[in-house]
Amino acid sequence: MRPATILAAAFGVVLCGTLANAATQAEAAAALAAAQSAEAEAGHLRNQWLPTEAELKTAQAAMTAGDFDAALAAAQRAEALARQSVEQSHEQDKLWSDAVIK
Repeated sequence: MRPATILAAAFGVVLCGTLANAATQAEAAAALAAAQSAEAEAGHLRNQWLPTEAELKTAQAAMTAGDFDAALAAAQRAEALARQSVEQSHEQDKLWSDAVIK
């Protein structure tokens, strides 16, 4: 094969791989919805964390800008933080009742 053909084939493989890994708007929107739902649950328990709110804002800004990869990543981080805050609330409720209620 000629060097130009090899280079074109390699570029095509790299380009296809990049496109295959790109997040779609639907994926980012679904991740953002899941993060918002988890944050609502944390809010119900009165245990919302500031880093979660910051990640949600970052995800929303990325969605608005059309950067769906960044939106997906920020939404996933926000959901993980929100889930941890919910878990912390449940753990603290159990620890409190174990320590105080005899």
